[in-house]
Amino acid sequence: MTAKGTRSTACRLAAGIVALCAAISADARTARSGDDLASKGHPRTIVIGFLGGYVSRNSPTRSEVKMANRLRTEYADTALVETFENRRQDAAYQAILKFLGSAKNAKLSDEQKRHARVVIYGHSWGGWATVELARKLEKEGIPVLLTIQIDSVGHWWKDDSVIPANVEKAINYYQPAGLLRGRKEIRAADASHTQILGNKAYDYRKNPVKCEGYPFWDRWFAKTHMQIECDPSVWGQVESLIRAELGPAKTQSAGK
Repeated sequence: MTAKGTRSTACRLAAGIVALCAAISADARTARSGDDLASKGHPRTIVIGFLGGYVSRNSPTRSEVKMANRLRTEYADTALVETFENRRQDAAYQAILKFLGSAKNAKLSDEQKRHARVVIYGHSWGGWATVELARKLEKEGIPVLLTIQIDSVGHWWKDDSVIPANVEKAINYYQPAGLLRGRKEIRAADASHTQILGNKAYDYRKNPVKCEGYPFWDRWFAKTHMQIECDPSVWGQVESLIRAELGPAKTQSAGK
């Protein structure tokens, strides 16, 4: 091998070592993130939001995403706030485990589980996904502070009406009109462990809400189902409930 070839090989090897060290350092920072929050005296909270139907997790017109963006900005130091498509419950579950400090393919300790602070909310199929994720966390012994269902619609044979016993508080918002309507009532699997805060109805036939930026099929085929998703009255309550679990924000977003 020529001297030039030797130098080229050495340079590639050095670059590979640098990249490997950078990756290891990034993984270490991620693994320490939960411990850093704890060491600063902040409660470690994760807020998961599920979108309905086939709506993208980052759709800018949806109230689920708008609220998540506000909370993510204001609670950047003390919480993880993420939105997911309703079919991506496994991804949401893995995000929770990672945030709580689980290494890859490793189990959470009993202490990590006890200190978990999880809030889940969702609209339409996202309401069903909310209950399904809570059930999955229950199997692992992970508690949930609060679940919020907004015009929750069960997915095929799945039941979204019974809230598992690992959930501390749950609330349901629904509207009773139109082709697509939400579940009217949720109940606790164990009332001694779960407080149902209410099943609150909204009738948009009498008090319609104007929704901007929604597709025509929502306006024609799921009009009232759409209106509860964009109703500022409903989402103001949802946000207040979540903020009560998060505590005071260190920073305030613009317009708040």
